[in-house]
Amino acid sequence: MDVPKTPAAFDRAELAELLDGRWAQVRTHVRRALAGVDLSPGDHLDTESHRARTLEQLHLLVESGITGLGFPLSHGGQGDTGGSVVSLEMLSGNLSLMVKAGVQWGLFGGAVVALGTDRHHDRYLAQIMNLELPGCFAMTETGHGSDVQHLRTTATYDPATEEFVVHTPHEAARKEYIGNAARDGRMAVVFAQLITGGDRHGVHALLVPLRDERGNPLPGVHIEDCGRKAGLNGVDNGRITFDHVRVPREALLNRYGDVEADGTYASPIANESKRFFTMLGTLIRGRISVAGTAGGAAKLALRIALRYAGVRRQFERPGTGEETVVLDYLAHQRKLLPALAKSFALHFAQEELVSTLHDMQSSDDARAQRELESRAAGLKAVTTWHATHTIQTCREACGGAGYLAENQLPQLKADTDVFTTFEGDNTVLLQLVAKGLLTNYKDQFDDIGTLGMARFVADQFVGAVIERTAARPLVQRLADAAPGRDDENVIFDRGWQLRLFDDREKHVLDGLARRLRRATGKDADPFEVFNNAQDHVLRAARVHVDRVVLEAFVAGIERCRDRDTAAVLERLCDLYVLSTVEEDRAWFLEHERLNSRRAKSVTEAVNALCGRLRPHAVDLVESFGIPEQWLTAPIATGAEARRQQAQRAHDEG
Repeated sequence: MDVPKTPAAFDRAELAELLDGRWAQVRTHVRRALAGVDLSPGDHLDTESHRARTLEQLHLLVESGITGLGFPLSHGGQGDTGGSVVSLEMLSGNLSLMVKAGVQWGLFGGAVVALGTDRHHDRYLAQIMNLELPGCFAMTETGHGSDVQHLRTTATYDPATEEFVVHTPHEAARKEYIGNAARDGRMAVVFAQLITGGDRHGVHALLVPLRDERGNPLPGVHIEDCGRKAGLNGVDNGRITFDHVRVPREALLNRYGDVEADGTYASPIANESKRFFTMLGTLIRGRISVAGTAGGAAKLALRIALRYAGVRRQFERPGTGEETVVLDYLAHQRKLLPALAKSFALHFAQEELVSTLHDMQSSDDARAQRELESRAAGLKAVTTWHATHTIQTCREACGGAGYLAENQLPQLKADTDVFTTFEGDNTVLLQLVAKGLLTNYKDQFDDIGTLGMARFVADQFVGAVIERTAARPLVQRLADAAPGRDDENVIFDRGWQLRLFDDREKHVLDGLARRLRRATGKDADPFEVFNNAQDHVLRAARVHVDRVVLEAFVAGIERCRDRDTAAVLERLCDLYVLSTVEEDRAWFLEHERLNSRRAKSVTEAVNALCGRLRPHAVDLVESFGIPEQWLTAPIATGAEARRQQAQRAHDEG
C-alpha cells in the first residue's frame, strides 16, 4: 500500500482564503469589528452578573454593525442572510453571547421578518435591530418540545373587541426554556393554536408584550426563571404562562394566515399541515446557525488541543535524552487528526448549506425548500454530535490541564452540550432527513409525525430518492474514473471513495424501504411499523449525511488553486473518508463491500495519514481564522509562543 505523498509545506494564506469562502468579507469584517472589544465570556461570574454582562456585550455587537446583516435593505438591514449566519458562527468563543444574539436577531427578529408583513416590519424591525426591543421566541412547551404541531397554548379571537386572547390552559402548555424570558425580553413571538369562530386553524405566531418599560411583567403574564444551567448561564432562560392575555388583531404575524375583523380566517395555503410546515421552513436559519456555531466550537477546541500537543512532552525517547512531544505519538494523532479532518469536511458542507439558504430566499420551489430543510436537519445533528465528541476528546487529550477552567475546554463542553437537543432534537431531526429520502411521493407527506408517515408507507410503494449536491457533475466524473476494486491502492482513489459512500446509502435506503413494505399489511399498526424500524431510519439518515459531507469536501478541494495546499486537503479528505469507513467497517464487511484484507489496509492507511498530516496539524487548524480574542487558554497561547520561538531558532540555523 502506497500512501500518497504530502507536501512539506502548503500555502496557509491560500487555505485561509478558501475556508473563508463566499462570505470572506463578512468574516474579515467580524474579525476586525470584534478586535479590541471586550467580549470575553463571563463564565466566572455569578448568574445575574453573567446575564448583565452578556446583555452589555449584545449592545456592543449592535455598535459593531454586524447585527443588521440578515434584515431587509428596506428597513435598514443589509439583506445578507448567509452573512448573518456566518457572523453568528464567528461568535463561537462566547457561546452565551452567540445564543442570546441568535435569539434576538435570528429567532425573534427572523420570525418577525419571515412570518410578519409590512405592518410588523415598519413598526418593529428598527427597534429589534438596535436592541431597543429585546425579544423572545416562545415556541417550546413543557409538554411539547419536538412536537410543535400539537402545542397547547391557544390564541382565541374575540370579534367583539377585535383581539386575540392568548392563554395557557394547563401546566404542560407553559412556554419552557425560552431564551431572554427570565430577565431581558419585553416581547415574544408566541406560537399558539389559532381559534376563531370555534374553528381551529393550527399553529400560528403572534407578537405578545411581556414587560413594561421598567421591566415588570404585564398583567396576565407570569414569568419564572429556569435557574442556573450546566452552561450558557449568560442566557436568561425562563418559563412563561399566559392568563387570558389580550393582544390586538394586528399582533398576528399574518404572512401565511390572517383573521378579518369579523373573525373570518383566510390563508394563501389551504392545507393546514402544509401551511404549518411552510411557516416552520421560513425559520430554518436558526438551525443552520447552530450547526455552524457547533462546528466553530469544535475548531476552537482542536486549536487548543493541537497547540498544546505540539509542545507538551511526555516520556523520554530512548537514546535521545529528550522527552517525546505528545503529538508524535500515534495514539494522540488518532485522537485529534480524524476529528480535524471531519471539521474540514463539515466546514465545506456548512458553507454549501449556507449558500443554498441564501440563494433560495426568493425561491418558490417547494421541493428545493424541503431538500434544504432536510439537509439543514442532518448537518445540524451530525455537526453538534461531532462538537460534543470532539470537545470531550480534546479535553482528554490535554490531560489535567484540559480540566482547568482557564483552559476553556470545560466551558466549551458545558456550553455546547445542549446543542444536540435545541433547535431540534438530533434524533428527531434525523427522522426528518429519512422522511425526505424514503419516497418518490414526497409531496403527499403532509405530516412529519411518525404515524402519518407510516400510514402513507403502508398504502404506497416506497422507493428511495437520493438528494444530490451541487457538486454532482464533478462527483460523477470522479466516480466514473475510479479503478477496479482489486487495485491495491484503490482506497485512496476519490472516485472509489465516492462510489463506496453512495453505494452504502443506496443499500441502506433500499433495505429500509423493503423492511417497511414487508411490515405493512392489512392489519398492521402504522405506529408499530415505523417504531420498529427506527434504528434503520436513523442509520439511513446518518449515511446520507456522510455522503453529502464528502461531496462538499471534494467540491471544496476542487476550488483550491495552489497545488501543494490542494494536496494537503486531499490527504485530509482521505483521512475523513477512511476513518469513517473504519468506524463502520462492520457494515462494510457484513455487506461484502470490503474484505478482511482491505479492512486491515484501511486501518493501516488511517495510521499512515495521521503521520503524514502531523507536521501540518497546527497550521491546518489555524487556517480556520478563529478570531484571536476567543483563544485565552494558557496551554494554547503559551504553546504558540514556544512554537514560534522554536521556528525562529530553526530558521536561524
